[in-house]
Amino acid sequence: MTDTATAASSTYTRETQEAVDSLPLEQIDVSNARLYGDDTWRPYFARLRREDPVHYCPDSASGPFWSITRHADIMAVDTNHEVFSSEAKGISIADVEREENALELENFIAMDEPRHGQQRSVVSPSVAPRNLANMESLIRDNVNDILDGLPVGTTFDWVDHVAVELTARMLAVLFDFPMQDRRKLIRWSDITTANEQLMGEDAPISNEDRLRELGECVVAFTELWNRRKAQPEPGFDLVSMLANGEATKNMADNPAEFLGNLLLLIVGGNDTTRNTISGGVLALNEFPDQYDLLRGRVELIPNMVSEMVRWQTSVIHMRRTALVDAELGGKTISAGDKVVMWYLSGNRDESKFDNPDKLIIDRKNARQHVAFGFGVHRCMGNRLAEIQLRVLWEEIMQRYQMVEVTGPVVRSPNNFIRGIAELPVQLHAL
Repeated sequence: MTDTATAASSTYTRETQEAVDSLPLEQIDVSNARLYGDDTWRPYFARLRREDPVHYCPDSASGPFWSITRHADIMAVDTNHEVFSSEAKGISIADVEREENALELENFIAMDEPRHGQQRSVVSPSVAPRNLANMESLIRDNVNDILDGLPVGTTFDWVDHVAVELTARMLAVLFDFPMQDRRKLIRWSDITTANEQLMGEDAPISNEDRLRELGECVVAFTELWNRRKAQPEPGFDLVSMLANGEATKNMADNPAEFLGNLLLLIVGGNDTTRNTISGGVLALNEFPDQYDLLRGRVELIPNMVSEMVRWQTSVIHMRRTALVDAELGGKTISAGDKVVMWYLSGNRDESKFDNPDKLIIDRKNARQHVAFGFGVHRCMGNRLAEIQLRVLWEEIMQRYQMVEVTGPVVRSPNNFIRGIAELPVQLHAL
């Protein structure tokens, strides 16, 4: 294991915790995107969980907000839709009204019942158990094709060659999108979550350029939509399902809802799978005892996948808006307040997970993570993500003694998606 492989874990030391503990509580702003680009977020959440688990931040780039940092409190908010609304102001900490040339989108994850359930039910058959079982062989074929093309003993970027490539292929299959244009789906996903409130001054694209590029997304999917509408028999891809679903068949007439739901499905199919593919490699390098355990007990792969999803937690937060005054953790949350569930913190909650900062591939309660959300808004594609990760690691373990991290990881400074932008590795054959 190289020194760079332990870089992330070494950022959380007693000294850094003591420095964070010396700050006035009201100065702690866990929405600062740099915390995630630098991977220095752990001591801030550790202090909030310990001292102020329902924490009010009076000022940030996204305005004032409440931070919910413990596992149990996150579940309480995520399941109380009568009090905490997804629809009132959206699902991310970003406020559209605070941006110039803002892109206002509508999608079913940012809807309350009954609209949420009506629209979600249209596309949920795509990831029903029977469809997932049929897709496993396709996933394995793509995994093997990708792994067949990788060099052994030569450094390459795992993110680009494996994580992005597998995710792009599966997204193209789900949408029946032209395979040669599959990387466009990844690009549209990335720029969807690249606004200034989520990324601060490191945002790589202006709102104007985002609008222009996402306009290309609308054009491409409108053409697909019209073609699928004209087919005598509906297909089983997501576009066909939306175009023919009773609750969604007129969606193309509302550009904000049309683009919003397409981007929701693209982002949902991209970020968790893609970043956990890379985060899992990084975690096994940080904890070589777990890699040793995996080599001796490959039957742990399904549980390891859940643990990797918990450890990585690719969706850092979800936001709700209080509809009425509410009490939580001894605090009074007022109607209209922004309430942010920090899934990343909930999955490192010491009261829920023993030794939570460590990857433990045989962890007994690994599946009790909140990385996919909880309740009616739980990620629709969670099982598909798990299958892709399981199949990938089954094939990796039949080919390689180790996927070794050989250089520094490059992370995205983003408070919504915990993205890994680059991960240099070398493969060691069995």
